[in-house]
Amino acid sequence: MTNSVETDNIVAAGKPWSGIIARGKFLTIIDLEGEQGVDFLCYNADRPEERYHMPNTLKASQDLRLSRGHTLYSDEARAMFTIVEDSCNGHDTIGGCCSAPSNQMLYGVSDCPGCRENFLSALGEHGLGRKDIVPNINFFCNVPVDAERKMAPTVFVSGYSEAGDYVSLQAEMKALAVISNCPQMNNPCNNGQPTPIRVIISDSPYRP
Repeated sequence: MTNSVETDNIVAAGKPWSGIIARGKFLTIIDLEGEQGVDFLCYNADRPEERYHMPNTLKASQDLRLSRGHTLYSDEARAMFTIVEDSCNGHDTIGGCCSAPSNQMLYGVSDCPGCRENFLSALGEHGLGRKDIVPNINFFCNVPVDAERKMAPTVFVSGYSEAGDYVSLQAEMKALAVISNCPQMNNPCNNGQPTPIRVIISDSPYRP
């Protein structure tokens, strides 16, 4: 990659990450080994009460899956990020984040933290908390909905991303991005084995 890189981090399996992306910069998330879910939230970095809003984003995209050309909108209907590159061609918007309570509810397992707990950890570094968690995007995740509007019994099914697949977003405002590299092992979203991801902030879209 020849463009100027501001940060380049490996996020360990099951861990959180957060960062500030200046307007016009690019945030790239790379699935290093394939089939790894990445939960994503974003906020106005200067006024975080403005944040990602799933309904506005879905109404604008007219699609349950986000991909290249789609824009992530805030609760004030302002553009936050635009997806400019996507080697995976589609990401979940409706499955939400896993958590210790939902793992108990859905799978009968106790003391099993998830992405919600990762979000709380990352948000705490920016003075934010539980009230700031909203329905998120799940990059590289597959939540199929059939013609009768039914979902799979596990909601998530095996992902379709391959090693090296990536999504690159351009910031439309100065934004706080918060990521949970999903630790889930009770459904197929991570193929049963969470793996690391790579997160890059740069001046131009990622080119492998």
